[in-house]
Amino acid sequence: MGFYAKYLLPRLITAACATKPMDRQRRKVVPRARGRVLEIGMGAGHNLPHYDAEAVTTVVGVDPCHTSWTLAEERVANADFDVEFVCGSAEAVPLEDASFDCAVITFSLCTIPDPHAALREIKRLLKPEGEVIFCEHGIAPDDSLQRWQHRINPVWKRIAGGCNLNRDIPAIFEAEGFVVEELETMYLPNTPKFAAYNFWGLARPKVV
Repeated sequence: MGFYAKYLLPRLITAACATKPMDRQRRKVVPRARGRVLEIGMGAGHNLPHYDAEAVTTVVGVDPCHTSWTLAEERVANADFDVEFVCGSAEAVPLEDASFDCAVITFSLCTIPDPHAALREIKRLLKPEGEVIFCEHGIAPDDSLQRWQHRINPVWKRIAGGCNLNRDIPAIFEAEGFVVEELETMYLPNTPKFAAYNFWGLARPKVV
């Protein structure tokens, strides 16, 4: 891993993920978490201030970048619940089956190399009544903007740590056997439009 990827990129992503529009989105979804929470793509801990400390017992954050955990130290110290960190891939989490009440994933499915594998892992780790609370950016509904997202994406991925602009977030959930029970969408203000279309809501594994 080069200097840019190991040291500079995590700090650039941390700054980008701290914008006011993204923080407002986090406030819409993160307080809904309860019990023992799996957070995929914890990064620098931007979600931690938004958890309801009376509803959450533990947050286990999974992230492949150890530098991000260092950047999260202050937020972890200020949390009124236990916070644990697992440095590793969302596609293969070394934790027990059916061990979480819910999962939280915000602005991370865009970057995970195999989002389908990550959702299969989340499904494995959730208790039978578990749910996924999510907030992600992705493919826009406008054809002209979609074309730009597809054009920009190869370059964007290289400079933005693997972030993809054009993933269809609800379709990925549905392909992996989740039912998206709640879904809202909007373009985030004060955000480059090619990266501004946001999906947020709640999904549960389909009962078979």
